[in-house]
Amino acid sequence: MATRLARRTRSSSSLFWRWTEISGLRRPSSSSSKSEKPEKKPLDRLSTIIDAVNERKLPPELRGRRNTVRSETDIINVVEQRIWHSMEEGQFENLPGKGKPLNLSSNPHADPADDTLYRVLSKNGCAPRWVELNKEIRSQASEWRRALKKAWEARDDSKWDQTAEALKLQLKHINNKVMEYNLIVPFGRQMFGLKWEKELDRLELKEC
Repeated sequence: MATRLARRTRSSSSLFWRWTEISGLRRPSSSSSKSEKPEKKPLDRLSTIIDAVNERKLPPELRGRRNTVRSETDIINVVEQRIWHSMEEGQFENLPGKGKPLNLSSNPHADPADDTLYRVLSKNGCAPRWVELNKEIRSQASEWRRALKKAWEARDDSKWDQTAEALKLQLKHINNKVMEYNLIVPFGRQMFGLKWEKELDRLELKEC
C-alpha cells in the first residue's frame, strides 16, 4: 500500500512539472536562482537615468570619465579650446557685422517687459531702482567705514561707547538698504551686508 502511494505521488509530481514546462513555467533550481541577478530598485534605475542624461549634456571631451570629478572649470576649458581652434581655423573671419558697433538697444536675453522698462528709463536719463540703491549703499558704506576707522583710532576716548552706538545705528540702516537691494536686484547680483564684529576685526588686523 505504501509503495503504491509513493509511486502515485512521484507520478503526479512528474506530471505537474511536465505541465509547467509545457505551459512556459520552469522548475526552480538552486543553480538558476543563484545565477539570476537581483533586480534594481526604482531609485537605482532613476539615478542611472539621471546620470545618463547628465552625461549627454557634457561635451564629448568629458564623457565617459566615471572616476573623475567634473567641475565647471573643466567645461570652461573645453569651451576655450574650441574657441581657440575656431580662431586658428579662421571661422571668426568675415562674420556679418564685423567692424560695426553692436546694437545694444535691446537685450534678447532679458524679459521683454523688463527690457522695455529699462529702455524707457534709459531714454529719460533714469536708472532702475536697484542701480541707484547700489550706488547709495556703496557710498554710505564707504563713509561709514571712514567714520569707524576714525573712531577706532581714538577709541581710548570716553566718547567711544557713544560713538559706537551711533555707528551701529548707521550700520543697521545700511543693512536695511542691502536687504531691499537683494530683493529687487536681478539674480546673481546680490551683496552681503556689513557686520560690526567683522569690521572691527579688519581694523585690528591692519594695526598688527
